[in-house]
Amino acid sequence: MGKTIIKDTLNRPLRDLRISVIDRCNFRCQYCMPADQFGPEFAFLPKSALLTYEEIERISTLFVQLGVEKIRLTGGEPLLRKDLPLLVEKLSKIEGLSDIGLTTNGVMLPKLAGDLKKAGLKRVNISLDSLNDELFGKINGRKVGTKPVLDGIEAAKKAGLGVKINMVVKKGLNDSEIIPMADFCKREGLQLRFIEYMDVGSTNGWKMDDVVTKKEIYQLLKQQYELEPVEPAYFGEVAKLYHYKGTKVDVGFITSVSESFCSSCTRARLSANGQIFTCLFNGNGHDIRNMMRNGATEEELRNRIIDIWGGRKDRYSDERTLATASNRKKIEMSYIGG
Repeated sequence: MGKTIIKDTLNRPLRDLRISVIDRCNFRCQYCMPADQFGPEFAFLPKSALLTYEEIERISTLFVQLGVEKIRLTGGEPLLRKDLPLLVEKLSKIEGLSDIGLTTNGVMLPKLAGDLKKAGLKRVNISLDSLNDELFGKINGRKVGTKPVLDGIEAAKKAGLGVKINMVVKKGLNDSEIIPMADFCKREGLQLRFIEYMDVGSTNGWKMDDVVTKKEIYQLLKQQYELEPVEPAYFGEVAKLYHYKGTKVDVGFITSVSESFCSSCTRARLSANGQIFTCLFNGNGHDIRNMMRNGATEEELRNRIIDIWGGRKDRYSDERTLATASNRKKIEMSYIGG
């Protein structure tokens, strides 16, 4: 069956699918899984609640038939899911899918990067919020230094995977690391994406005062480097990119808080327990797991996806206020991924 491009109520096409394959992580970062909320006694999902690889392959195939071109595997920490290369191999065989990526903290890449590449993975987005070991250990909540992540970056490069570095910037915490991180990534030929600190989930204690905006980061970078804007490569590209003049290296900004991009959002999200979410900031998912397990046909599942996306009206970042940020129910990052 060929592709059928579906659009929502605001004429936004469905092009990208983010799949959270597991709801836990080996870090407890204060951005999405703060240790005071996700301590040793926290009850994660039982294995039976997680979508199986066969279920993920089945629903992904339908999403691709409905216009999805790119899939990114997330978490939690997706590399904690046993035999993840097997899932990548299944997804890589879906006709019409052009790209499979993965968001990870990188710690397990020295062991898995080669197998993931062979299975069909194209690229990884690796989270690294500081090059300072003490500060990085504080952020990840495990007192883990940067070396395991840096080793993961090298392993991904050696395996031939594309590598991007994600840095969430929080005022008063790691904003002093903006220039050191830019220097490191420029020197290593890595695209660095600065991500504005967002009010994802309900446990990270988000306040607008903690946000370092793209404008502030850009002005800081301009004092050190000559930057040239890059045209978006495709409709819905999230990062606003710039070249370092005289190089082939980009630096980008993800500006969900200060410069929202709701009007061009093409992403659906599938949670670890089989709920479809049409917005990163939406607390109301649409169950697809139980439909599959109760014997739904391909046509019934396909029509359900069309109905969910066709009715989408989400514009949270356009409408964000202090009240909505603190009072609106939102799904936790560990269930939905980034």
